[in-house]
Amino acid sequence: MSRITIKDKTFETSIPEAVIQERIKAVAERINRDMAGKNPLLLAVLNGSFMFAADLMRMLDIPCEISFVKLASYQGTTSTGKVKEVIGINEDLTGRTIIIVEDIVETGLTIQQMIESLGTRNPESVHICTLLVKPEKLKVPINIEYAAMEIPNDFIVGYGLDYDQQGRNLKDIYTIVP
Repeated sequence: MSRITIKDKTFETSIPEAVIQERIKAVAERINRDMAGKNPLLLAVLNGSFMFAADLMRMLDIPCEISFVKLASYQGTTSTGKVKEVIGINEDLTGRTIIIVEDIVETGLTIQQMIESLGTRNPESVHICTLLVKPEKLKVPINIEYAAMEIPNDFIVGYGLDYDQQGRNLKDIYTIVP
């Protein structure tokens, strides 16, 4: 395991790039099977999901589209608990199959707010796809159909996830060393 330092914190490798790619491939295969004959719109939540969304998109062999929404709820290493929509959705979602693409689902509050917001736009269906989920931290019941990995309630960085805007470019995922 390699260790890195970002600002004032030390992290060590917890999920290597090869494992990440293997899990994304498994999720993509399920989406390809489940969404055959449809043209889903992937709504990638920025900034964290951009790497996951790009790799997932490259592994999908069904017709699909992608758009981005930016939400903010983090400050440093802790969630503020308040979700603020920064960049909205411009597409007409009426009758569309939507797949929300997240980097990580922790409390579920961000996803819940997105689902409520999307529901007013008359989509045919809304599905959740996330690279990572922290099951013990969930505060609301949500149906995460496509989760690449479940992880413990540790602070992580890398593969799109950041610590104070740093570390997104790392190929592996690192866990904070207490």
